[in-house]
Amino acid sequence: MKPISEMSDAEAAGIRYVLMDIDDTITREGKLLAVSYDALWRLRAAGLKVIPVTGRPAGWCDLIAREWPVDGVVGENGALAFWEEKPEGPGQRLPSLKQEFNPHAVRNDHAVLKKIKDRALKEIPGLRIAKDQFARMFDLALDFAEEDPVLPLSEAEKIRAIAVEEGAMAKISSIHVNIWMGNYDKLSMAEHFLSSRFGWSPGAGDQEVVFVGDSPNDEPMFARFPLASGVANVRRYGELIKKTPAFIASKECGEGFAEIANTILQKRKS
Repeated sequence: MKPISEMSDAEAAGIRYVLMDIDDTITREGKLLAVSYDALWRLRAAGLKVIPVTGRPAGWCDLIAREWPVDGVVGENGALAFWEEKPEGPGQRLPSLKQEFNPHAVRNDHAVLKKIKDRALKEIPGLRIAKDQFARMFDLALDFAEEDPVLPLSEAEKIRAIAVEEGAMAKISSIHVNIWMGNYDKLSMAEHFLSSRFGWSPGAGDQEVVFVGDSPNDEPMFARFPLASGVANVRRYGELIKKTPAFIASKECGEGFAEIANTILQKRKS
């Protein structure tokens, strides 16, 4: 991983889309930082498309799409995408929320997910269902580090192993293990959303995308995009992330995201 300061002016100038994880990428200890929220506004003011790509639930994505300075949001690790469209007809003035659901997404009342939940809660002391589960449509989120007691990553790996053994997909974030039925992830839905909404072209447009993340569930994005960047806390995961981002910030969490955004914006002016 190279310092984000080593991104070239030409690379920064070619960026059209800034995608980012949320938890521990633009937040710290669960709070959205002023510097990272300001960075979202400034990126968008510069004409870049700003799109969070997160494991957070559909209920959160409704709010994010409506109230944050973003051009859309991919949620529940690729199960859905929400965005607003400006009114076009005469007399219309309010934007409308648009929703797209991954055709492979399966509702989270699936029997396999219930079996995984019951087994994981029994086998992993201190594990609990994430408090935002009520707002989820497709995945099961098991909390190992969002609230106390904070469990070690080794316990998160055990949870993921249980889910895979039972036939589900599972990814470890900085706070949850997200578990779902259906063959998709953050990357597949993000690519689809970029293409269908903005006409982005895979291959030719790879250098137009920078993704910023921090944890193992971001690895498909790190592997896919040549300009992928990590906030400094991505180093915490060691061998859990085989494909690391090309660039890394010197700061952690939201401060690191602001550092990356500032670097891109400054280099685009060079």
